[in-house]
Amino acid sequence: MNILIVEDEILAAERVQLLVKRYDPSINILGALESIEETVDWLQTRQHPDLLFMDIQLSDGHSFEIFKQAVVNIPVIFTTAYDNYAIEAFKNFGIDYILKPVTAESLASSIQKYNSFNKRIQHDAIEWMEKYKGVAGVHYKNRFLAKIGAKTFFIQTEDVSCFTADNKTIFLVDKNSNRFIINYSIEKLESVLDPYYFFRINRKMIVHSKAIELIKPYSNNRLKLVLKNISFSEEIVVSRERVQDFKKWAEG
Repeated sequence: MNILIVEDEILAAERVQLLVKRYDPSINILGALESIEETVDWLQTRQHPDLLFMDIQLSDGHSFEIFKQAVVNIPVIFTTAYDNYAIEAFKNFGIDYILKPVTAESLASSIQKYNSFNKRIQHDAIEWMEKYKGVAGVHYKNRFLAKIGAKTFFIQTEDVSCFTADNKTIFLVDKNSNRFIINYSIEKLESVLDPYYFFRINRKMIVHSKAIELIKPYSNNRLKLVLKNISFSEEIVVSRERVQDFKKWAEG
């Protein structure tokens, strides 16, 4: 799980980080931000965390302003020294509300609430996908038009091993290691591929689950992948910020 802390008091931010690590050392803390401006910039330019710990009163205003300036659709645990913001907090993706000082007990209770909330959402999503599988509105690409030179081919998605970016050129690599040029961006591919089978492991590569032969530990808490029948000049690495999501995806 990836957590981002928004807190303008240094000691309070350090306390939350300490208590989180004591509760679960595997939780990855992406950073501690101090202002509305800094948080909006993060949420607009970086991958969102799984959970936000957010103080309500920041140096440049109430943190509720963040939700007016950036798209935020992730759970938030609010922390504050005051108890008169609870209603507003729950209007802005709040799943819990901790009065300062944050204690080990209150933090543990909030994270447990998040875990229960997350499991319920995942369960509901799986049920919805199973119920509406194949119904209009839930469609993913099942083939691509791909080029080698002047020749164009139909490639079925089940025959794709990965998609990879080389500067602005996107290549489809099939299970026989053939490379085809396609007219898509990595971001667009993410929206048209079935997430059950495909996962974006870093900023320039998406892999198919059936193409993965081996997963190895790699430096800086990352993972290295070995794909079946395919070799690249660069190592295939799951970026650090995507490792936890990759593990969840890999477990199905």
